[in-house]
Amino acid sequence: MSDRGYRRPRPLSPLREHLRDTFWFAPTMGFVCVFVLWLVAAELDDALVRLLQREEAYDELGELIAFSQDTKTIVTTISSAMMTFIGVVFSISLVAVQMASGQLTPRVVRIFVRSRISKLTLTVFLATFLFSLLVLSSYESESDPRRVASVPLVQSLLILVLLGLSLLLFVVYVSATLRLMQVGPVVDRIARDSFRVLGRMPSGPRGEDDPGPETARLLHEGRAGVLRDVNTARLVRAARRQDVVLRLIPRMGDFVVPGTPVLAVHGGAVPPPHRLRYTVSVSVERTLHQDLAFGLRQLADIALRALSASVNDPTTAVQCLDRIVQFLAAVAHLPLGAVHHRDRDGRVRLVQDGPEWDDLVDLAFEEIRWCVSGSPQVSRRLMAGLDDLLLLVPEDRKKSLVRHRALLVQTVERTVPVAADREFALLPDRQGIG
Repeated sequence: MSDRGYRRPRPLSPLREHLRDTFWFAPTMGFVCVFVLWLVAAELDDALVRLLQREEAYDELGELIAFSQDTKTIVTTISSAMMTFIGVVFSISLVAVQMASGQLTPRVVRIFVRSRISKLTLTVFLATFLFSLLVLSSYESESDPRRVASVPLVQSLLILVLLGLSLLLFVVYVSATLRLMQVGPVVDRIARDSFRVLGRMPSGPRGEDDPGPETARLLHEGRAGVLRDVNTARLVRAARRQDVVLRLIPRMGDFVVPGTPVLAVHGGAVPPPHRLRYTVSVSVERTLHQDLAFGLRQLADIALRALSASVNDPTTAVQCLDRIVQFLAAVAHLPLGAVHHRDRDGRVRLVQDGPEWDDLVDLAFEEIRWCVSGSPQVSRRLMAGLDDLLLLVPEDRKKSLVRHRALLVQTVERTVPVAADREFALLPDRQGIG
């Protein structure tokens, strides 16, 4: 991507992604919203009762009391059955996710955790249960219209609305969970997430805006883990105030331990510690927030598992190669490598190292190529993918593709003894064996 299309990072972007990787934030916010909704609905019910009593419309108020008493049975049933329903639904879902992770890759669990429909379904289910308990607390034993203080009419209608929404979301949720067990939707989701990362990562050619000599290095403090992301907006702001250039030393996805250099300072003094607080985030596993190569890593993992002797599913490997070729074709003409983040004046303030073209090609094809012996479907799709990319990439990026193509030919020639079989296995075919 050119610098002309550079978009400054949003300050809350890392926080938003971290919250998406949790399963507690959405239900917690749902509890708060339900409590507020209940207070509003209870106030409306009280106002309605006071209005009818002032108007001395006791017959109408008696009918409302009778209606609310009829709905009390429904609310009680919902309250007692909803938690059991939630437990059964999500227990089955966890089993389905476990099966998918065993068939494809453990990283597929991340798709379930980040799924909006999963979080929305759980939030609405729990909200329905909590709201039913609150509504039950609003019922009174008094049935005389002249002395009754509250009739939960609006609350009863809202609990019925929440019940209908829960049933609708249940159908959508089951459909989404079933898709999680299918190879095609999973690899498509990984590919789409990778393209989102590509769309929000500014890239620029190396060597522009020399940051100057290195003046200091900052060491990682805290727990060991995988470099998940950095708060680029905060780092750019800190570098601008100090009038320096910061350079992120490890790449996204690197494992860092306490004492590892993480930031290099160019052109001045180190920014104050409080300005660099919470700028570098480590976790137990990689994420796709700022990690351009992680999507390819997941696709390669699924393909390798499919090509293992215990699974032996070359068609899944072909589907992964389809998305790998699609991703490499999308970045074929984009500048890769160092990412330059600029301040509002257009000056580079943060340099973040990223994968080069050769790194992405090796990640995409190297391990898969080692496993193609005995699987002509995969070797034919891999040959077709390399040939397609050779037609798309600029001249200076063909070298790594030519190397992998030659190594593929050597692998097939070494492992397939019959000449006719070798010729068949090396015939390019976008469907593997169409």
